[in-house]
Amino acid sequence: MLHLALRMARHRIAALAAIACAALGGAAFVTGIGVLAESGFRSHAPVERLAGADVVVSAAQTYRPKGDLAVGLPERARVPRELTARLARLPGVTAAVGDVSFPAAVLDRRGAVLPAAVTGDPATAGHGWSSTGLPDRLRVSGAAPAGPGDVALDARTAAAAGVAPGGRVSVVAAGHRATYRVSAVVGGSGGGIFFTDATAASLGGRGRVDLVALRTAPGARDSVAERARAIAGPAGLVVSTGAARGDVEAPDAMAGRGALPLFAGSLAGVTLLVVGFIVGGSLAVSIGAQRRDLALLRAVGATPRQVRRLAAAQAVVVAAAALVPGIPLGYLLADRLRALLVFAGMVPSSLPLTFSPLPAVAAALLLLLVVRASAWCAALRTSRMAATEAVAESRSEPRTPSRGRALAGFLLMAAATVMSVAPLLTRTEQGAAVTAFAGIVATIGLGLAGPVVVGRISRTLARRLPAGVSAPTWLAVANSRGYALRVASAVTTLAMAVVFTLTYALTQTTMLKATSNDVASATRAQFTMTAPGLGGLPDDLAAAVRATPGVRAVAPVSGTTVIWTYKMLGDDETDYHSAPILSPAASSVLDLGVRSGDLAHLTGATVAVDAGAARSRNASLGGTVNLVLGDGAPVTARVVAIYSRGLGFGPVVISRDLAAGHTTTGLDQSLLIRTDGSDAAARGLTALASGRPGLALGRAYGAPDGAYGVPPELWINIAILAVLLGYLLLGIANKLIASTVQRRHEIAALQLIGATPGQIRSMMRREATLICVVALGTGLLLSVVPLVLLAAGFLHRPWPAGPLWLFPAIAAVVAALAFLTMEVPTRRALRTPPAQALTRA
Repeated sequence: MLHLALRMARHRIAALAAIACAALGGAAFVTGIGVLAESGFRSHAPVERLAGADVVVSAAQTYRPKGDLAVGLPERARVPRELTARLARLPGVTAAVGDVSFPAAVLDRRGAVLPAAVTGDPATAGHGWSSTGLPDRLRVSGAAPAGPGDVALDARTAAAAGVAPGGRVSVVAAGHRATYRVSAVVGGSGGGIFFTDATAASLGGRGRVDLVALRTAPGARDSVAERARAIAGPAGLVVSTGAARGDVEAPDAMAGRGALPLFAGSLAGVTLLVVGFIVGGSLAVSIGAQRRDLALLRAVGATPRQVRRLAAAQAVVVAAAALVPGIPLGYLLADRLRALLVFAGMVPSSLPLTFSPLPAVAAALLLLLVVRASAWCAALRTSRMAATEAVAESRSEPRTPSRGRALAGFLLMAAATVMSVAPLLTRTEQGAAVTAFAGIVATIGLGLAGPVVVGRISRTLARRLPAGVSAPTWLAVANSRGYALRVASAVTTLAMAVVFTLTYALTQTTMLKATSNDVASATRAQFTMTAPGLGGLPDDLAAAVRATPGVRAVAPVSGTTVIWTYKMLGDDETDYHSAPILSPAASSVLDLGVRSGDLAHLTGATVAVDAGAARSRNASLGGTVNLVLGDGAPVTARVVAIYSRGLGFGPVVISRDLAAGHTTTGLDQSLLIRTDGSDAAARGLTALASGRPGLALGRAYGAPDGAYGVPPELWINIAILAVLLGYLLLGIANKLIASTVQRRHEIAALQLIGATPGQIRSMMRREATLICVVALGTGLLLSVVPLVLLAAGFLHRPWPAGPLWLFPAIAAVVAALAFLTMEVPTRRALRTPPAQALTRA
């Protein structure tokens, strides 16, 4: 069977090349997504500061809802300080260090903040002196800090600051600036600014430590880990050894790792739809090119099952060959996707990818299964026909399209229209995502109902053709009517490119516009002030800004992540959101569109909730909601305001009091400043920012620190869209070329009855024009309803936001594809003598 399949494949190179290209691209995408998903479960950040620790005890940095994947928590969860002494008494422990980290930055001799490339992340650069016991091969020049006025610096920081033991240096630690005596310079510490343990406890400990690191006697690591688990387990703490220590060292890496499976899952849906569409379409063309061969096999005694196995074996062999280059490309694609996620800030640069054969095996099995199933379905009709009937129909196609297939297609298009109402019901990212999905569902429906649609259009055109119409035009219309399945296949693939581009691109641009509108309408401040080099704002900055002439209002704004658990239709649901942290003063610089309640009541354990989220999650003014904060702490908060601009600010805003003690730095990240609009106020703020180290003054439009505004996922979706569109267009081009090559017998027959090469080329161009017009018309029609409803729900107008050139551009691409993929194979076919072409298989 395999030998026969390979011999048949030698005569169908063009059709099988389409399968190979589709499988190659599909393998690359599926493998790349698989690498991201696997990395989310198995990847670990590199172990640096904790390299000298054998066992690490810390709070859990993940949250696992019922029946769902665990999600990394971005804020540092801490453990009781007294745990250090208890663990130090375990047999086999040679040293126990309670490590604490807090914001700290060193100023050079000119008063400028040393860059993070020298000192490390300023949000966690400060430590107690006992933390120097964690790295291996430590080199200390000088003595340990002896009092609150002493500090030790790592070697790179000391060199950049130009100080040595005994010198003095200015340090901003946990929002306080002071001058310290440098008691020691530490080499091999992995970076950091070291205070006495008592000073570190007062600056960042708050009675707790980030983790407890244990050094053990040789060979005692496993026994110490077991005893530590017996102590840590009942308290809900985690004991880590080996590579898992890297996750404890960098909670942001853990949070980024948890985001990878979610991102891969969201990307997998549309990718598999596109891959399945392209692979299935290519296989339909390939099997269609071999209908005569399969019919003859039936005539000589092959059973229906043998015919289907032959078609499937041939397709699987071609797809398997395409997997060889496709899978390595997938690993390269995964690395590029990781770079994109790092650039967007969704994944830290310290988190590597995990490469193993598992994504390759999964991609191969999935693609081969799809190819086999598609080939089986494509050969089903021919294999089930009687032998004589199969031979008779091998040169044509069914004149009457299946009514059941057409009905299913129209039902899918109707379902897509119903789905498109979602943006009117929920003004959220989930509601917008339904728009793009509805477009894909409508295109699948067009693929099923396409022969009926094309047949009706062709019959209408045939009735309205003038009596003196040219022969090429008459032939083009007659072909479209007689070969409705073939023409509908071309129309559907091109229409999918139109629908995919318009719905996905304009969904993203409409979301961007709606989000920007929310933020711009809400922001009443003119300036924002941040301190990126200090890890957070100094404590006295807000008072200094208020004292600046012309300043009318100042409010701190930060951001965190919250997990919202609620009941929906009796089931437990869990959602993860970025949430702004606001104080009662926020109402003076932000207008969230409050419908009821007041932001001035954001004190204590309180939150404000978006109106849409309040409706769907049964949250009411004065009621309570259950949240899990960014460090895993469960809280119950009272709703004090309902607002309408949730697209720009998220479904929930939490109070500054509620977030206190549950963020990694404990400091505010930005100030929103409203002035009287005078130049004097602007000059005063500029002078204040330039006169104090580490401050940055900017215009307050959009998100000052990422707490709210345009989510990075939207930019990533646009980038992914471009890659998927390229794959889709390549698959469409291969399919159309194979379909046109399949018509060489038809072209030869026309030549033998007197048609000139010019007339045949003219006929094919008219067919391409008809296919273009129908594809663009149906694609635009299927896109209009979802996009109009999206715009009405998000922008309160009947047209979406986006570039005006998008439709003309995709129309030009579709036209070029249709004409080139029909013109080039036609010219090649015309170079073969007709008699010779008819004798070829």
